[in-house]
Amino acid sequence: MSETGRADAFAALGPAVRAALSERGFSTPTEPQRRAIPPIAAGQHTLVIAPTGTGKTETAMLPIFDALVADDRDGFGALYITPLRALNRDMRDRLEWWGETLDLDVQVRHGDTTQYQRQKQAEDPPDVLVTTPETVQAMLTGSTLREGLEDVGYVVIDEVHELAASKRGAQLTVAMERLRELAGPIQRVGLSATVGDPGEVGKFLTGDRGCEIVSVDVTSKIDVEVVQPEITPADRDRSSELMTTPTVASHLRYITDLVETHDSTLIFVNTRQTAEALGSRFKEMGANIGVHHGSLSKSARIEVEDSFKAGELDALLCTSSMELGIDVGRIDHVVQYASPREVARLLQRVGRAGHRHDTVSSGTVVTGHPDDTLEALAIARRATDGQVEPAEIHHGSLDVVANQVVGLAMDAGEISARGAYEIVTNAYPFRDLEEETFREVVRELNSNYIIWLDEAADRIEKSGGTWQYYYRNLSMIPDEETYEVFDIASGAQVGTLDERFVVNFAEPGATFIQRGDMWRISEIDEDKERVEVSPIEDPAGEVPSWTGQEIPVPYPVAQEVGELRGVTADQLEAGAPSEAVAADLASRYPAGTDTIEDALGQIERHVESGAPLPTDDRILIESHGRTIVVNVAGGLKGNETIGRLLAALLGQQTGSSVGIDVDPYRIELEVPRGIRANDVREVLQTTDPEHVGPLLELSLNGSETLKFTLSQVAAKFGALKRWKGGDGVSLNRVMAALEDTPVYDEAVREVFHEILDIDRAQEIIAAIQSEAVELAAIGERTAIGTGGRQSGSELLTPENADASVIETVRERIQEDEVRLVCLHCLEYDRETTVKRVRDQPQCPHCESTQIAALSPYADDVVSALKAQDKDEEQERLTERAYRNASLVQGHGKQAVIALSARGVGPENAARIINRHRESESDFYRDILEREREYARTKAFW
Repeated sequence: MSETGRADAFAALGPAVRAALSERGFSTPTEPQRRAIPPIAAGQHTLVIAPTGTGKTETAMLPIFDALVADDRDGFGALYITPLRALNRDMRDRLEWWGETLDLDVQVRHGDTTQYQRQKQAEDPPDVLVTTPETVQAMLTGSTLREGLEDVGYVVIDEVHELAASKRGAQLTVAMERLRELAGPIQRVGLSATVGDPGEVGKFLTGDRGCEIVSVDVTSKIDVEVVQPEITPADRDRSSELMTTPTVASHLRYITDLVETHDSTLIFVNTRQTAEALGSRFKEMGANIGVHHGSLSKSARIEVEDSFKAGELDALLCTSSMELGIDVGRIDHVVQYASPREVARLLQRVGRAGHRHDTVSSGTVVTGHPDDTLEALAIARRATDGQVEPAEIHHGSLDVVANQVVGLAMDAGEISARGAYEIVTNAYPFRDLEEETFREVVRELNSNYIIWLDEAADRIEKSGGTWQYYYRNLSMIPDEETYEVFDIASGAQVGTLDERFVVNFAEPGATFIQRGDMWRISEIDEDKERVEVSPIEDPAGEVPSWTGQEIPVPYPVAQEVGELRGVTADQLEAGAPSEAVAADLASRYPAGTDTIEDALGQIERHVESGAPLPTDDRILIESHGRTIVVNVAGGLKGNETIGRLLAALLGQQTGSSVGIDVDPYRIELEVPRGIRANDVREVLQTTDPEHVGPLLELSLNGSETLKFTLSQVAAKFGALKRWKGGDGVSLNRVMAALEDTPVYDEAVREVFHEILDIDRAQEIIAAIQSEAVELAAIGERTAIGTGGRQSGSELLTPENADASVIETVRERIQEDEVRLVCLHCLEYDRETTVKRVRDQPQCPHCESTQIAALSPYADDVVSALKAQDKDEEQERLTERAYRNASLVQGHGKQAVIALSARGVGPENAARIINRHRESESDFYRDILEREREYARTKAFW
């Protein structure tokens, strides 16, 4: 850029800042600096949207530093608010350098700041304070700090897109209004790498007071390729060594090749479980790749960040923990493992590669199955066209209102209810909040003794519970317990599960993926916060109940996948060879013909079957046995909504529960006998779209999802202590008591906001009924209908990898305690381990072989055997003991082993033995299957 261009960018800045620019080496401004500094320097509220690494922090702060240099304030001059819990060290260092150079005091305040430092900041406020949304909440209520806050003239909110879509952000918007009451009009500047709806986010930032939007084109500066690596013979050989599938072995090989051809690479995955699984396999391969995700300790994260930045690691495997601008040096390539699910996420992640001076950010999306590939293609195209998803702002969140009403009472000791309402509704997410709803929230707080409400005087005052409530609820992020997961086969700990998963999804028989393996839940102990699981040694055909914190694929992305299916199917049906169809698609989408042709294989097989093809404007219902699949490109939330509606209405018809499993392209129903595809068709064709919301609200009543959410919302209202999932009865009573309160209303709103998409479901059902969308049905499974099953098994062990599981079961049973009781004389009653039992047990007193192999705790059985006048229960126990002894008499130690397995009684033990397995492994495999069957059904016994 010419000196004229430089002068244009920095002309509004004073000599001290311009001198510092030269010292810092800012000879050429970046595009966001050139375009955004003038409006910020002019005092306008400004939203700056620009790629990571283009100097957004300096863009916002240079004109603010310039104003602070020329201004003599006693209190805080500016707040720099970041949502990162671990404040970005690089950003801190840069801001502190500017402060030292310009003789301005720049300090940090967050949860780890010492009490001494806090006291100093209160007594002698710095010019610039770098802090978090939660710390702002705490600062607003301190009497000395409030005096310092009266001087705040500028607030910069970093990563504003992240806050706009969360309750943390909704809470912060009210805090900004509270700060405005204290300090007067404040200039607000928002920074973000990606925003789908800048106008809305600008209103969110400013309270709809006008906002200059400076958007630097991100989409033309990314270069993304979608690749499904070819599986080579070497990959097949390596898959057993790495305990994974050939597909994943090809991914690992391809990614390591990419890492070797670049200086520094970030490898993004969508869940922590995937990060753990891939990380362990990279380690097995000897790859110089570190792992970074939110479950790691702070010290471990800092260590790996520093190692990567210093060039000691070739790549960093990470989750969304790396999206928000943590400084790890210059990145020259980004790998996204599997579809990123959203356009914003792809832009955010790939945007981390290639930084200053118009460098193009390069990235590769590595896919493993047709849905994944087509989805990644749709997202990559939409990214280059700038079609980013809008931020889902939490409008009218009532627990945030409750939280901030308490904050307003804390600020001044008392406030008029009308005044509090006006402050809250000045914040954009609450602009439409009705006054009566607001007053219901205040009454609820009053009834919970959190504040005092004098309705006659229209006054809200602090109460004895105000202080404790407020400081316990500075954050809108709910606290969740962690459950430890143990393998029942070995007794070893597998990992941990979040409370939300355990409450919403976990039940005996449910399956999930952790550390790259699939597990089936056997038992949940709520009191000990412990989940017992067994490994699934052959995952082929298994559908995980839960595969991690799934990022919801938006409706427009799913629709484009449906459109791609339709376009390519038309070409294939017209006789075009698949390679020609793939080449045509490759001319419009960023992938090679081999990758696209592989994804088209599923569509080609479907076309060859003659079944109608599900597309963006055709829904296909397919059925086989008790499984019905509705193929609809409705996105994850849309399909979740329709799936729950179908389950509720079909369940109501039959009086039986209907199981559902949902992905962005399919709704799979496990239905009771008597339900057919036509019943599903009828529900979709006759349900009034306007009734979708009320019907789902009714179906939510009593659900674990609503209970869990209600417990968290009620805690934010001060209405309920933390709820444990096992306390279902008492919580049901609480739910009934809260049903007509704002607590219940907010819990329903949150479930609808986070999990469901009522509007989209209504739109889809209306389109079916107007015949804008075709509804077809077929009495068999199709290639596309079953295609989603592959998506959850990408990191699972191969089918032949169960030998170690069987050996673990054998070792466990051999070490189990067993109680041997002679039924002939009842004199012999001895506990021992299974491995010490003789091949044919015999009583040492009477030499009878009529020996029962019982649990060590079977005192009730022994008492029943010895009882003279037996009651009905004792007769039953005695009969089972004799059946048990008969098996041992006939089959010796083999029967003792089978009877010692969990949940395997005499009948199941007899079935196992009667299979006459020649292989010991097959014998133990049958035992394991019976144990799993017991785990799945024990809750109904």
